[in-house]
Amino acid sequence: MIVDDHPVVRDGLRGIFEGVPDIEVVAEAGDGHEALARARSAAPDVVLMDLRMPGLDGVGAIERLAADHPGIRVVVLTTYDTDADVSRALAAGVAGYLLKDAPREELQAAVRTAAAGGRVLAQRITAQLIDGLGRKPAAAPTRRELEVLRLIARGAANKEVARALLISETTVKTHLKHVFAKLGVDNRAAAVVAAMERRLI
Repeated sequence: MIVDDHPVVRDGLRGIFEGVPDIEVVAEAGDGHEALARARSAAPDVVLMDLRMPGLDGVGAIERLAADHPGIRVVVLTTYDTDADVSRALAAGVAGYLLKDAPREELQAAVRTAAAGGRVLAQRITAQLIDGLGRKPAAAPTRRELEVLRLIARGAANKEVARALLISETTVKTHLKHVFAKLGVDNRAAAVVAAMERRLI
């Protein structure tokens, strides 16, 4: 099953598997909710899952699929390769993580590998993970940085955070920059999600 919110991407992927004797595209979906419905009716062995989609995103759909259909193997196929995206997907239990610039032979091989119970990672992702193992663990966010993040999680803008903590907006931005680096993310929403997953807030 192919899950992507862009019809042209789904068309392209379907074309990659046309004529391949041992692979059949049994369903398509444009978002996570539709993917769950299609999984129930089509019962695919492998799902190629985009990460960023409206409504229920890829990781949310992966977690639901793992709970409702543990036999289905999910391979992420995305343009995003940030540490935060990779970590969330791997934590959700994916069988693979590939990037959309992968050649057709690699995609076909990945589906076969996943269907056989194996795992597959894009070479760039493998390199990132190995590089990450060699780094010193990032320092934990400070108490003040977590105070900023808690307010951000409640929907406060930088100006409101500054007013509440009696600090300048520039200081708020500095704290956020440090939090992003420590959590391995690149935006406010991802920082909140990462902090909640680690039970920091």
